[in-house]
Amino acid sequence: MKQQLAHIALVVEDYDKAISFYTEKLHFTLVEDTVLSDTKRWVVVAPPGSPGCSLLLAKAASDEQRSRVGNQTGGRVFLFLHTDDFKRDYADMRSKGIEFVREPVKEVYGTVAVFSDLYGNLWDLIEPA
Repeated sequence: MKQQLAHIALVVEDYDKAISFYTEKLHFTLVEDTVLSDTKRWVVVAPPGSPGCSLLLAKAASDEQRSRVGNQTGGRVFLFLHTDDFKRDYADMRSKGIEFVREPVKEVYGTVAVFSDLYGNLWDLIEPA
């Protein structure tokens, strides 16, 4: 048996603002943007060079979903972005106005800092040891 995660749904307020954030500030690739209806699109973004899991940007369609935008995990770090060059990516992200809520520290597993995306979801930026 073989299985793998293909996408993680990330609830967003606006498709185009989310696409801009992920492609312009984090350098993600827009993998797909397909219109499914007047209100729904299939929008997939992925980190550069990533052969694995991608983000499905899912526009909130109800009050309950809108209440979860930016807080899908109750304030806990939600996503983990590995990098091959922490200093490069950290400097680039800071220059683009990305807010780091925890500054870089060296841990046994690597160098890590916590940043928030455009909606407040918390991410670890990690260069593994």
